[in-house]
Amino acid sequence: MVSAMAQDDYARRMERAGLAAAQAGLAGLIVAPGPDLVWLCGYRPTAVTERLTALVIEPGRAARLLVPVLERPDAERAPGAGALEVAGWSDGADPYVELGKWLAPHRRYGVSDGMWALHLLGLQRTVPGGGYAALTEAVPMLRAVKDAYEVARLAAAGAAADATYEDILGVRFGGRRESDVAADLARLLVEHGHSQVDFTVVGSGPNGANPHHEAGDRVIEDGDMVVLDFGGLKDGYGSDTTRTVHVGEPGAEERKVHGIVREAQQAAFEAVRPGIACQEIDRVARRVIKAAGYGEYFIHRTGHGIGVTTHEPPYMVEGEHLPLVPGMCFSIEPGIYLPGRFGVRIEDIVVCTESGGLRLNGTERALAVVA
Repeated sequence: MVSAMAQDDYARRMERAGLAAAQAGLAGLIVAPGPDLVWLCGYRPTAVTERLTALVIEPGRAARLLVPVLERPDAERAPGAGALEVAGWSDGADPYVELGKWLAPHRRYGVSDGMWALHLLGLQRTVPGGGYAALTEAVPMLRAVKDAYEVARLAAAGAAADATYEDILGVRFGGRRESDVAADLARLLVEHGHSQVDFTVVGSGPNGANPHHEAGDRVIEDGDMVVLDFGGLKDGYGSDTTRTVHVGEPGAEERKVHGIVREAQQAAFEAVRPGIACQEIDRVARRVIKAAGYGEYFIHRTGHGIGVTTHEPPYMVEGEHLPLVPGMCFSIEPGIYLPGRFGVRIEDIVVCTESGGLRLNGTERALAVVA
């Protein structure tokens, strides 16, 4: 059982965010409702509306949260509220003028990626000479490196996804629609403790060649490869795993392609170590698949970060020069997709440690045969 976050933990996160802003040459950060706000202070508005909510973090001073006055009681009950100042603005007032009083003119601030254009334009109108940068560009490492509490949460979410996979192997595939199996996956994720199901990809036969295929009415047939990619949030942290199964005994080419993907996934996992660039994980997996003659059929990046959302920085992709740091958690999920025929993907969540990679998914990566 992972203990709950304490107020001091949120205070440390906000202090760390202020230091990161200063190191990036920013006057501070402006954080709108979304995963950054939840991660920093634990506040999740009951509804995200046109009314402005913004957390302002500046180095060397207490963080401040501006909320609609009718939502102030909820904000003051947030887990990290004791570590910041909460102020309210009333309907009829200009919230951007109120927020602008907190901001330094002619300075540059980082803003959370999910901030509405309505609110950013309001700030540009009221704060003279202000400049703004997206958080993922300005401070990409802010949420990328997880502490022990976060790794434990991710491990628990991964274990729940593993249990879901083990259970789905006992479900009948042949003769049922993809959407039926997807519903089973969603139900099992919830049964194993997930509060939110983000996706349940079930790509059977030729549909498996579409990496983000949305489960539909296609009836799964004997002889189909089936890509299963599923995950969501458990206790506020994400799971995301992919396994490929076969209905009945697979043929030689299907076994071959699955074996290549499995080799690529293992090679990329073994390459994980502190200091290596994120893009190198992608390169290692891609080299294996290219050498086997299937390079043109690996059509997406090798991985993405995971935390309070199922997709976040860092990304294991060509051009990402950020080095791996102990505590970074991310997926490794190479695939091969043969149009009109079938697809194969294998995905684990991995945490970088001082000594290399540690998988947070432990289910068998071999090609499973289902009924």
